[in-house]
Amino acid sequence: MDGDKSETIPTNLRLLMVIEEIARAGVPVTPTDVNMHLGLPKPTIHRLFNTLEEEGFLQRDLDGRTYSPGPRLRTMAGGVISSLRIRTARQAILKRLSREIGETCNIALPDRDAMTYLERVETEWPLRIQLPIGTRVPFYCTASGKMYLSSLARAHVVKYLESIDLEAKTPNTLTQHDDLFEELRVIRKQGYSLDREEFMPDMIALAVPIMDKNDRLMATLAFHAPSQRISIDEALNYLDDMRAASKDLSELVSGSADI
Repeated sequence: MDGDKSETIPTNLRLLMVIEEIARAGVPVTPTDVNMHLGLPKPTIHRLFNTLEEEGFLQRDLDGRTYSPGPRLRTMAGGVISSLRIRTARQAILKRLSREIGETCNIALPDRDAMTYLERVETEWPLRIQLPIGTRVPFYCTASGKMYLSSLARAHVVKYLESIDLEAKTPNTLTQHDDLFEELRVIRKQGYSLDREEFMPDMIALAVPIMDKNDRLMATLAFHAPSQRISIDEALNYLDDMRAASKDLSELVSGSADI
């Protein structure tokens, strides 16, 4: 890396460019990883990371070396996705999908230790499952959460499994690490995830990824329904509709959609 590159980066842009590189990486990074692209003096890059960590934009991972987006940066990202123009179009896509399926549809964002519901459109059926916007649900026993876990590198999945107790939410919850790991391998291969009454009794769900312009999972699109009304096999009949809506949502956020 040409050491003179640091002189071309204005001081007031350096924090933003660090954040940009972290977002581009999409995985936990070290200051050295980021500085390979920025070419700043070593004391400067470490000072920038310290500032971002102290202010809550970054947080240090369990290994003590790498950093991931902190709560303020995740909140900011959610706010960008929730801008009025995007939210209006996003709602239209969700409403159309909910009409096609006849069930509640939602968009969820991965947070530090759970999926958070960003958007939802309710079914008109009187029998419905109440999981409002802002609800946080576990990774390991929900369709959206397992979809997200399946997108992670093997090392990060292993680290996650080592740090969590797979509490049984229902009799169907996968509580053995090997079983969940195998489930994630299948999800990664097939490109969709199912909740077979693993999070709540009598509730099934189907989730697909919403990808960013770098083909990484940005959020998840899912629908859930009472198992008395729709079976897993019937849910899979809507997989093409879900993937089409996910593609529309991806294009919306990337700015390539015609609104």
